[in-house]
Amino acid sequence: MHCHRHILDRSPRWIVLLVGIWIACCTELQAQAVIQGRVTLPKARPSVVVNQRYEIVVQGGVLAVHPPVAVVYLEGKFPASPSQPLARMEQKGLLFHPAILPVRAGTRVEFPNLDNTYHNIFSYSAPKRFDLGRYRPDDRPIPSQVFDVPGLVTLRCDIHEHMRALILVLDTPYFVVTDTDGRFRLEGLPAGRYLLKAWVDSRTTREHGVELTADNVTTIDFP
Repeated sequence: MHCHRHILDRSPRWIVLLVGIWIACCTELQAQAVIQGRVTLPKARPSVVVNQRYEIVVQGGVLAVHPPVAVVYLEGKFPASPSQPLARMEQKGLLFHPAILPVRAGTRVEFPNLDNTYHNIFSYSAPKRFDLGRYRPDDRPIPSQVFDVPGLVTLRCDIHEHMRALILVLDTPYFVVTDTDGRFRLEGLPAGRYLLKAWVDSRTTREHGVELTADNVTTIDFP
C-alpha cells in the first residue's frame, strides 16, 4: 500500500489525473439504473395475411402494430447526443422492417430497398413530410431523412398501397420495444426522477412516475 502511494506521488500529474478519470468513469458505469416490467397489450386482431409478420393495422383511425407491441421510454432532460444517430427502415418482401421504429430526435434514418422492384416511400405526417421518389435496390446513395421533430410519423409506399410503418420520434435516448408478451428492460439509466411512458398505439400512451437510484433495478408494470 505504501509502495503504491509512493509510486503515485512520484508520477507525473497527468498520469494521476488519468487514473482519477478512469476511476470516476468506472464508478459512473457501475452506478446506472435499470427498469424492467411488462405492458399489458391489446389482444391481437385476426391477421389478414397468412404469415405472422409485423404489419400496421388501422381500425377506427387508430394506428397499431400487429402483432401488438409497445415502445417504452424514459422522459426527462438529457444531454444532447455528441454525434448524429443513424437507424435503418428496410423494405423487404414488400413490407417495412421493422413495422415500428423508435428513434431519438435528430436521428438520420436510411431506407434501403432490399426488394427486386421499385419502392417510393413517403410521409404526410406533421412531424416529418417527405417523398423519396422511386428507387431500386442498386440505387446509391441510400435515400435517407433526418427526423428532428418528436411525434409519430406514418410511412407508406406510393407503389404498394398495403405497405405501412411507423417511426416514433422521441426526445430521449432511453427507449426499447417490448416483446409480444409486453416484457421490457431498460438498462444504463441515470439516477433521478423521470416519467416512464409506454406507447401502445396512436391514441394510447400510458405513463408512470419513477425515481431511479444508482445500481438498482426497478420493476414497473403497465396494466
